[in-house]
Formats: sequence, structure tokens, C-alpha cells
Amino acid sequence: MSIEYFNIFLIVMAVIAVIVFIALYFVEAGYGMLFDKKWGFPISNKVAWVCMEAPVFIVMFLLWNSSERQFDTVPFLIFLFFELHYFQRSFIFPLLMKGKSKMPIGIMLMGITFNVLNGYMQGQWLFHLAPADLYTNAWLYTPQFIIGTLLFFMGMGINIHSDHIVRHLRKPGDTNHYLPKGGVFNYVTSANYFGEILEWCGFAILTWSASGAVFAWWTFANLVPRANTIYHKYKTMFGNELGNRKRVIPFIY
Repeated sequence: MSIEYFNIFLIVMAVIAVIVFIALYFVEAGYGMLFDKKWGFPISNKVAWVCMEAPVFIVMFLLWNSSERQFDTVPFLIFLFFELHYFQRSFIFPLLMKGKSKMPIGIMLMGITFNVLNGYMQGQWLFHLAPADLYTNAWLYTPQFIIGTLLFFMGMGINIHSDHIVRHLRKPGDTNHYLPKGGVFNYVTSANYFGEILEWCGFAILTWSASGAVFAWWTFANLVPRANTIYHKYKTMFGNELGNRKRVIPFIY
């Protein structure tokens, strides 16, 4: 794909994210605690997560493997950051899940579609379209790379820690809902989403790319409305116990 067509692709992806952002304030994405059979036949959550997340890991690997830049220091480091996240999400996170939760197949298929497109979006830029003189070793010392990397790993840490808290809310056989507490959950009701938003904003900064920015925007557009829905459900369930917690961005929203 030429850079001209790639830029059109990015614009289309960004516009679709706007539509998704608006739509999700009116239509609940029916997985997790918002599970809804109207999104399709329910399948094992563990299987669905592997099927949904693994494609982006594979697409990024294929684009890296087909590039002459594959062992250039900066692109290779960025590749490792990206693949580290998706290895955890594809092959570790699902195995840590407890219980017998389900995910509608429609949600899984939409997730697969986005992840394939996003893997192409990030990998095509990094390994085939970025100017050859952009990601040189000097990039490692730029404010973008340093700040972006710190935010990326801070977000990953918050995301993983928050998922750990959620997994341990229930004892075996318990199906009740509990208000997550501890870590960033003391400030927001969707701390795991905050971690993921922070992580991909960091990725956009460290790559300083339009493709990274579109991915960060997609993450925001998908998770912020969902965090709003979860906040209101928690408000109904737990009332004043929420205290001053915000939805997804500490002290702001």
C-alpha cells in the first residue's frame, strides 16, 4: 500500500471510531458484566479472548518478518513492546480467567476484525512506510520515545494489576458483583480501561505516528463509553459506596 492510500485508510479508521464512540453511549457492547445474547451465540470467554487477540499478534509478526528493517534497533524495540502486550492479552490473560463466563460470537468477530486492521495499521507503518531516517538509534534519546515508553509500561502495569484485582473479587462458585477496590480502582470504576488507554497513548507518543494516534483514539472511543455504562451500573448497585470515584480518568471523568 502506498503512503497516500495508507493515509486514507487512517482517516477512514478514525472516522469509524467517532461513530463507535457515539454509538456506544446508546448501545451496550454486550460482553463481560454487560453480557447480552443479542450479540450472537455465546462461546467460552477464554476461547473468545484467544481468538480475538491472537490475530493482531500474528499480523504484526508477519509484517515484521517481511521487512528489511526487522532488526533495526528502534523498530525492533517497538515491535517487542507491542508483541509483549498482545502476548499477555492473547495467551496469558485468558488462561488466568476464572469461572465459566461467555462472550457472544458477534463481539468476538468484531474484535478480530479490528485487531487485524490495527495490526496492519501499526506494522505497515513501522516496517514498510515510515521514512527510513525516522527511527534511527537517535530516536531512543528523544522526549517522545522516553516519555511514551514510560507511559506505555505504566499503563500496562495498571492494566495487569487491575485485571488481577477483578479476578480475585469472587471466591469459587460466587456469582455476586463486588465493587473493585485498591490501586487505581480507588479513583475510577474502570481502572483496567484507564491502564489500557494510558498504554496506547504512550505507544502513540513513542512512535510519534498517525497510526499510533488512531489506535489510541480507537482505544478511547471503545472503552470510555463502556466505562460510563459500568459506572452507572455500579452506581445503581453500590450507591454512595462509590464515593468520589470517576468513571475512567482519575479526577477528570
